[in-house]
Amino acid sequence: MTQRLRLKKNADRRLKAGHLWLYSNEIDIAETPLKSFKPGAQVIVEAANGRAMAVAYVNPNALLCARIVSRDTEVMLGRSLLVHRFKQALSLRERLYSRPFYRLVHGEGDLLPGLVVDRFDDVVVVQLNTLGMEKVRDEIIDALNKVLSPRVIVLRGDTAGRRLEQLDGDVEIVQGALDGPVALEENGVRFETDVVGGQKTGWFFDHRDSRAWLNAQVSGKRVLDVFSYIGGWGVQAAVSGASEVVCVDASAPALERVTSNAALNGVEDRVSTLQGDAFEALAQLKAADEQFDVIVLDPPAFIRKRKDINVGERAYGRLNREAIRLLGRDGLLMSASCSMHLASDRLIDVVRGSARHQDRHAQLIYQGHQGGDHPIHPSIPETAYLKAMGVRIFRD
Repeated sequence: MTQRLRLKKNADRRLKAGHLWLYSNEIDIAETPLKSFKPGAQVIVEAANGRAMAVAYVNPNALLCARIVSRDTEVMLGRSLLVHRFKQALSLRERLYSRPFYRLVHGEGDLLPGLVVDRFDDVVVVQLNTLGMEKVRDEIIDALNKVLSPRVIVLRGDTAGRRLEQLDGDVEIVQGALDGPVALEENGVRFETDVVGGQKTGWFFDHRDSRAWLNAQVSGKRVLDVFSYIGGWGVQAAVSGASEVVCVDASAPALERVTSNAALNGVEDRVSTLQGDAFEALAQLKAADEQFDVIVLDPPAFIRKRKDINVGERAYGRLNREAIRLLGRDGLLMSASCSMHLASDRLIDVVRGSARHQDRHAQLIYQGHQGGDHPIHPSIPETAYLKAMGVRIFRD
């Protein structure tokens, strides 16, 4: 018989409003002690009056102790529900995109908390970020085969979420085989990426829309792409007519892939690379009196926890100040953040302050967030994590 997880009085308000998370301080531990639940087990969540409300999986050792997977208390998380959710997710992506390159499942945004699936045509890369999802690993693979019939399935276990839940960090090809990089296409530009050894799932689909906007601004411009990874911004800029692109990243393998992706699109003569720490590279370029028309700043999350907000905001400020020093008299800065703890208005403040520090004016002309294949759950503000600001930086 499925165990019951009882909430305290009035602790069901967020659940009624659509939220998918339950915290340990919302549980009536006198009636249902958290220590009585096996980590990863599925439970029936019930209100203080005993009314069944939802199905969730639990982690009794975490503050965020349960995640909702179904509002129908007769439907547990298994192959049938996964097939249904995958079909719902696929329907949305096929409505949005003509080519099969996108995030297919985006955790809470697709009502499957703890699960991420990125699709590269007939190759899918899966992140099982919680113990609850790890418990239904085989069912997830079966459901993917039912809905997509992929040639290759890769499980990326090297995620921060898995480390928090004390799960192993292995990367496995659990179906099919890969004999090299995987192809993808974004905004009409071709790329190849390493989905086994590359960052995250091998690609960052979330900035697709912001890249498309920037592509329309770069013709004839000199572009600097900082934290370039394998050239998502920079190579697209070159294909869109930039006169020159410099990609900066700390990873030599990533920059090798920038070069090969530029060649794949016939723009290798306009794309160069600079390896090193971003801050040191910006200082090096300034010392060489380099100047750019467009600069892209797409750093990793500087703020991973709330306690890091002050230090992280200072890092964003320093990064933007150093970049603005390299912009010409009338330049364009694309400043991004994937830190969910950095609010959009705070990033605007960072860019504004950085411009004033250099005695420049700033005009915000574009605001972007993650694309439609990274849907935002309206009851969970944390799912709206990505910010992108297109800012004109100029002098009188």
